[in-house]
Amino acid sequence: MISVTSAQLEAWLATLIFPLARILAMIGSSPVLGNTQVPKRVKIGLSVLLAIIIAPAIGEMPPVAVGSPQGLLIIIQQIIIGVAMGFTMRLIFTAVEMAGELAGLQMGLGFASFYDPLNSSYTPIVARWLGMVAALAFLVMNGHLHMLSALAESFRTLPVGSMLSDRGFYGVASWGGSIFVYALQISLPILAALLITNIALGILTRAAPQLNLFAVGFPITLAIGFFVLALSMPHLIPLLDRLVQEGLGTVLNLR
Repeated sequence: MISVTSAQLEAWLATLIFPLARILAMIGSSPVLGNTQVPKRVKIGLSVLLAIIIAPAIGEMPPVAVGSPQGLLIIIQQIIIGVAMGFTMRLIFTAVEMAGELAGLQMGLGFASFYDPLNSSYTPIVARWLGMVAALAFLVMNGHLHMLSALAESFRTLPVGSMLSDRGFYGVASWGGSIFVYALQISLPILAALLITNIALGILTRAAPQLNLFAVGFPITLAIGFFVLALSMPHLIPLLDRLVQEGLGTVLNLR
């Protein structure tokens, strides 16, 4: 007859629950996998499956009961680490959507917005479209697989029972600050083209005051905006690949 002691049961639970807390927090806050349109059962099932696969390779768990105060503290630590990792990857899509919002405002499409279930807010149509393109490109370049690989590697660089240091929180904050720079880089071709267009329309208005600027300018800026956006799309994928690699590097450097 097989007998299981309470100590063995606590050790088995700790081996599964502690990694599961980090994995579930990371998947719930990550892009694509953490989308609200993905059913919660799929997220939980994927997290449990990954925890079962990763747990044997983690090593020794802290000799702490899951239901004890120390165990609850470790679970909270794992949740914070997982959310930090998922938030780091989500900032990549935030940069792309911010670039689309800047471009849409200059094109005159600031009033055209759709409800974004991911952020629970209304997003301009250009930002929403660029976000969808970025999500598809992220899947094509196997970004989700690299993200899960970085998650598994994080258990070696940041073992269960340890907490993010000040350097780790500063790394996430500095990465979030660089999002504004990347958003401006992505939208800069459209902004430059529309700036030249607006200057030309201003000169044209001064030369012909009877010209209706609102009737003529809006179709011109809209057409030029979409034209430059189509020309810049081939250059979006290499930039997105660089953003993903830097985001993964930030995740792996969390200490």
